[in-house]
Amino acid sequence: MKGYVQIYTGNGKGKTTACLGLTLRAVGAGLTVFILQFLKKGDYSEIKALSLFPDLVTVEQYGLGRFVKGSPSDDDKAAGKQGLARACEIMTAGNVDILILEEACVAVACGLFSESDLLGLIDLKPDPMELVITGRGAGQALIDRADLVTEMKEIKHYYQNGVAARVGIEK
Repeated sequence: MKGYVQIYTGNGKGKTTACLGLTLRAVGAGLTVFILQFLKKGDYSEIKALSLFPDLVTVEQYGLGRFVKGSPSDDDKAAGKQGLARACEIMTAGNVDILILEEACVAVACGLFSESDLLGLIDLKPDPMELVITGRGAGQALIDRADLVTEMKEIKHYYQNGVAARVGIEK
């Protein structure tokens, strides 16, 4: 089976949710999934759920658990580069069916690594591996290289009315 490059981007809710749906479908088909999370750190509800499938799903986090805006710290950059290096290892080994790079577009926008670095990862992708990249602000070069691009567009969100992230729904 040929693998493709998918991007989920945009300012709307649903990028991570789309990847989790894809992961669930893959697990049902017996495929292996590796989720590499940039920027995130913590025991979110989806991490707990995915731990029920240790033979098929691996999740590693390369964030420091804080919002990165403006100039990232040296620690933020080091964590991002460590995650990028891990993604290269996974690509080179080629022993997973689907690799998800969650918030990789945001990591580029924040300056943790470059869009060229991410494009270089695409060059390493083994033909059968599916590569999924998420995050707001996907660059045009990345969009041009992808086979599938979905933009999540926010029309209305209850956050605007002061509703905090809810366990099991947003976190």
